[in-house]
Amino acid sequence: MDLRFLVQLGIIGLTFFMLINASAVLVLAERKIMGFMQQRYGPYLVGPHGTLQPFADILKLLFKEELRPKGSDKWLFNLAPLLSVVAAFAAFSTVPWGAETTFFGLLDEPVALGVADLNVGVLVIFAITSMGVYGIVLAGWASNSKYSLLGGLRASAQMISYELSYATALAAVILLAGSLSLRDVVDAQQGTWLGFIPHWYVFLQPIGFLIYVIAGVAETNRAPFDFPEAEQELVAGYNTEYSSVRFALFPQAEYINMATMSAVATDLYLGGWHGPFLPPEYGWIWFLAKVGVLLFTYIWVRWTVPRYRYDQLMSFGWKWLFPASVVNLLVTAALVLYFNA
Repeated sequence: MDLRFLVQLGIIGLTFFMLINASAVLVLAERKIMGFMQQRYGPYLVGPHGTLQPFADILKLLFKEELRPKGSDKWLFNLAPLLSVVAAFAAFSTVPWGAETTFFGLLDEPVALGVADLNVGVLVIFAITSMGVYGIVLAGWASNSKYSLLGGLRASAQMISYELSYATALAAVILLAGSLSLRDVVDAQQGTWLGFIPHWYVFLQPIGFLIYVIAGVAETNRAPFDFPEAEQELVAGYNTEYSSVRFALFPQAEYINMATMSAVATDLYLGGWHGPFLPPEYGWIWFLAKVGVLLFTYIWVRWTVPRYRYDQLMSFGWKWLFPASVVNLLVTAALVLYFNA
């Protein structure tokens, strides 16, 4: 077994280790930021300044009793949370998070920082993230609860609607880069304009970036678009009947999907791991910093923007966001044809 293979296994293990811990870190960050915005401490007692609160929550969920409604479908009820979390992990597997490196000469050939480097990575991510809705819909239907069923139906309508805008925004970036590979898209954003403006697609696609961010919030069922679990109307929506570990898998999938959306936005619009002051070997620091800013924006929006009505959500998606994404794609295609002619 050669050293390069072991290093690649280590990169894969590190990627999934970071994803597993990302959900715990994001839960703590969200509760701390929420507390700060509401002028209170947030978690503070478990560990130094409450830093061990996520581990206490995990232990609590592990020791809770597993409950299942009598009239539920046993196999689908157990399958739904597994499907959601597996789709969340699989979607991130095609996201590169650093430049190719030999680890300072340790290897004869460079290896990519990421699980898989596919030449159609954008399509694969879109296909896998589309599968995530099946876990939510199955959870709602298999629970044999009207609240859960309504949450699952809302999720299916919402995610299918906003996937169109999400995909159309991605298509505009693909036209600019001329490739479906995320690594190629990142490499196309090297350099600067006028010596100081980064050559990032967010400056060429500001409308597309805004559409992507809005659609990403809706895709991950986050406020102000958290209608599948709207507690004022549906108790907890699709996961109302879940408890213990099976319940914990749903928020874990949600936070991993947030990380995936932020990582894809970083690669497509914010130059990926490219940034000033650091050599390419340390570009992953820039990548993590950009992802962190986007994740903070997720949390910030949740605790500042009130929830829409469901009819407003659907109207906004079909009447405003999708037409804007189509116009943005057509204008981008026309400009690409004009300047490449």
